[in-house]
Amino acid sequence: MNKRKPPSRGRERGSGRPHDFSQDQRHRPHRHDAGRRPDRGAAAASRGHRDEPWREHSQPGGPYWLYGHHAVTVALANPERKILRLAQAGAGDVPTVEGHDWEHVPRDVLESWLPPGAVHQGLAAKVHPLPDRAIEDVIAEAEGLESAQVMILDQVTDPQNVGAILRSAAAFGALAVILTERHAAPESGALAKAASGALEHVPLIRVASLARALELLKKKGGFWIAGLAAEAPQTLAEAKLTGKVGLALGAEGPGLRRLTREHCDLLVRLPTGGPIDHLNVSNAAAVALYELVRGQGA
Repeated sequence: MNKRKPPSRGRERGSGRPHDFSQDQRHRPHRHDAGRRPDRGAAAASRGHRDEPWREHSQPGGPYWLYGHHAVTVALANPERKILRLAQAGAGDVPTVEGHDWEHVPRDVLESWLPPGAVHQGLAAKVHPLPDRAIEDVIAEAEGLESAQVMILDQVTDPQNVGAILRSAAAFGALAVILTERHAAPESGALAKAASGALEHVPLIRVASLARALELLKKKGGFWIAGLAAEAPQTLAEAKLTGKVGLALGAEGPGLRRLTREHCDLLVRLPTGGPIDHLNVSNAAAVALYELVRGQGA
């Protein structure tokens, strides 16, 4: 097992009120009004194929629709992604997928299968969620590496935020994004759209106990865990972290929970100030990842 490399400024823990990284509202799944049904008879006749049952917005953990050109095409190139249906509204070239045909449907029908306001660009794919990964998979991937980064999200519920954090994780080479099983954004079309293809490259790992996951990363993986909090005594740059590092960020509103902060090796902050002294959690994650990778000379 690799030995953990200590940060140059010690392992002090901060205390006090956690940092408010975001004012985002909690994600609420879209629900159609009870008894409401669209008039689909004419559309079904014009399509000449099996009509899709209503309630296409699937439950967490079940099949769901990916949408948007980049999210769909990157998913189709992922051999781990299980495809159920492919739908196109409008003209244009589409990738060939072995064993699947593209269904050509009217735009309003495609939009009825997706969340309101979804920017689909005429493409959608109904898929199974990606296979589950475990915290042990990250530890195994990090074995033998001199430096590595993982993102740890403590009850971050907004799919746009999680998707944007996945995109930053992919851009800066992080190994994974770790989430809680409960009170966290599920894998969904909105998350995948915000991730802009990164969902197919950076694993989302869901854990029942975030505290246990942090201890495994530290003891088995040789990671140092740095939690972002406004009251921290030093900035991330001042901490000069090296080696394998997990960056923990708090939920929308409350920030890092007490138990999560207690399992961090140290607390750090971003050098924010001015009239708005806090960042949205996805922006904070991008800035922190950049600072960490830059400080490690990557």
